[in-house]
Amino acid sequence: MKFLLRVFLCSVLVLFAFNVRAQDPEKQQDAEGCKDSPLITRFPASTIHSCENKEYEQADFPLGTDKEGTALTKHVEGDYHSWDVGTRQGTSQIQVFRNFQTALKNAGFSIDYANSPGEIVAHKGATWIYLDNKGEFYYQTIVTEKQMQQEVTADASSLGEEINKTGRVAVYGIHFDTGKATIQPDSEKILSEIAKLLEQNADLKLRVEGHTDNQGNAAANQTLSEKRAQAVVTWLAAHSVPADRLSAKGLGQTQPVSDNSTEDARAKNRRVELVKQ
Repeated sequence: MKFLLRVFLCSVLVLFAFNVRAQDPEKQQDAEGCKDSPLITRFPASTIHSCENKEYEQADFPLGTDKEGTALTKHVEGDYHSWDVGTRQGTSQIQVFRNFQTALKNAGFSIDYANSPGEIVAHKGATWIYLDNKGEFYYQTIVTEKQMQQEVTADASSLGEEINKTGRVAVYGIHFDTGKATIQPDSEKILSEIAKLLEQNADLKLRVEGHTDNQGNAAANQTLSEKRAQAVVTWLAAHSVPADRLSAKGLGQTQPVSDNSTEDARAKNRRVELVKQ
């Protein structure tokens, strides 16, 4: 009898402890794989419902409106992290807002936009933080600006396929010194593939076209695009491609393939195209 009573009491204590833990918001588990940012801690006793981490992503950070009421944003691309965080019971929206506002200032961030008690945008160096605060929960986004690493390159086969299909192909990976027609050393891999393409297709003749973004003077961009196209022709001719199979043409900023509104878009416009003749 004493043994059965002991077992019963132990069972009751275990169930009681389990219920206490289940009702304690501080004991709720974060979503799998999610953890705090090293830049700023979460609101105390909060739970991370979900998170997202990407090597390279874009985000638009609100900066209010101009005099005409047009929304202003800061477009940032780079190392990306976001969180959906639930706060502890009884937390007010202004409580979360003031905590983050003070913490960011103390950490040396500049407050670029504050719409109390809902939104804060701040930055420090190349790192931007956005708090979209609802009180009972908040969304936090952090993006650190960085240059995208080009990981996909074309080869002779893929270049040839596109030229056979459309008569032209845009080539990325040919890099020049800023504002100049000097080809950078890391361009040699893709240039060698173009040379291989011409070697494998003895009857193929190409016009090398240079294109720029819309930054700077249009006339200067036109001249720059002509010089860059000619620089590519000169490189190929110096690497066993007969000069009579090549020609050069600069088109400046006149034929964009993107809207020039972001650095990524402008990078798409700064290109060399190969056109079948």
